[in-house]
Amino acid sequence: MFISVFDIFKIGVGPSSSHTMGPMTAAAAFLKAVQDGGAAFDPAKLTALEAQLYGSLAFTGKGHATDRAVILGLMGFEPASLDADVAEARLTEMRATGRLAPPGLPEVAFDPERHVIFDYGPPLAMHANGMKLRALSNGAVLLEETYYSIGGGFIATESELLASRSRKSAPPGAQQQSLGYPYPFGSAAEMLRMGSESGRTVAEMKLANEETARSPEAVRQGLAALHATMQNCIDRGLRTEGELPGGLKVKRRAKAIHDRLVAARGTSAAQPHAVNDWLAAYALAVNEENAAGGRVVTSPTNGAAGVVPAVIRYYRSHCVGATDPGVEVFLLTAAAIGGIVKENASISGAELGCQAEVGSASAMAAAGLCAALGGTNAQVENAAEIALEHHLGMTCDPVRGLVQVPCIERNGLGAIKAVSAASLALHGDGTHFMPLDNCIETMRQTGLDMREKYKETSLGGLAVNFPEC
Repeated sequence: MFISVFDIFKIGVGPSSSHTMGPMTAAAAFLKAVQDGGAAFDPAKLTALEAQLYGSLAFTGKGHATDRAVILGLMGFEPASLDADVAEARLTEMRATGRLAPPGLPEVAFDPERHVIFDYGPPLAMHANGMKLRALSNGAVLLEETYYSIGGGFIATESELLASRSRKSAPPGAQQQSLGYPYPFGSAAEMLRMGSESGRTVAEMKLANEETARSPEAVRQGLAALHATMQNCIDRGLRTEGELPGGLKVKRRAKAIHDRLVAARGTSAAQPHAVNDWLAAYALAVNEENAAGGRVVTSPTNGAAGVVPAVIRYYRSHCVGATDPGVEVFLLTAAAIGGIVKENASISGAELGCQAEVGSASAMAAAGLCAALGGTNAQVENAAEIALEHHLGMTCDPVRGLVQVPCIERNGLGAIKAVSAASLALHGDGTHFMPLDNCIETMRQTGLDMREKYKETSLGGLAVNFPEC
């Protein structure tokens, strides 16, 4: 499977890629299937739509607004194009009338408490984030489909997930080679070998692969759109004050930190370690926007959406010699690393814990920064390895299922580690003890051994050891 830079980085809405964007996308896909109907049934006979959430989607779905996301998907909204004002107006209308009007289908009675079912029993067998969607006609099932939200906004039906697992018998690089990509690297070792043989950087190889499916101009415009969305998100977060939704009474802090840093800049009050505060402020800004349901870019997930944008802002605003083309190199390199991690382990907190979310994001950001600052391919691989290695074992334990505590601060620390990892790698020549591939495999094994209560269920860790608000 080839994972594009536009798969790893997707424009969407908060607070969660796996629990908000994925379920919304799944519901929208199901709606299209019902609209098509085909020879199987007559869509005009539809009288009800129903969603049943399992596993992590059930246990933390309220905090992640999964029910809201599913309903919006059934209304035809999709994350990348969602207009928040229009969506909220449609939800208000639905709650007032008790009716859902899916486009192209009969209007149906809809009670969110009855038609979105949080099933707190065992998860579905194939994945922690499972959901069943049903179209009914007077109690009879017209169509039922099982979807899995597999992290980073990616979804798969049950048959698609089965097929992808059977394809796992072929190495990721071999799969890409069969599809005609010029640099079909499925591991870090293959990436380094192909770079050495071709004389190309990681970003150049990734770009050549991207241009197999898109024109050079389309790739460039897409990268610019991703960068603009990331930076707009930081700017909104740095302007906004107040309390985040959800009941934890968590206050936004990015603006206050940023204001103090700006005031201290150039004065004797500025501490040498203030650069860490700048990084944290940028990351907090993104994740506060994400927690508030704002527009973000999965990087590679919503829960870890602050790390890569924060390090890119650091690169553009603080680093000597930073350029716009350097941002393209950053994004392409980061996506190459993210694709390797996803193919060989996971980027999902529900699958492998937060090491797979913030850890992967930190590795991507470290690699991207190292490349943008002129690092060799070996140094890029080293930077990613250092950043990922020092997130191993990190659990995913969001308090009350909200992507706030510890998620927001964790992104700040992930960004700081990414910059340190890139800097350490640039001080060396790329040779190092632990290969990135081994580190990714260690993360996979650690995540499989991790108890379910530490994998985005809010049943363990900080999620059960917090003071009452």
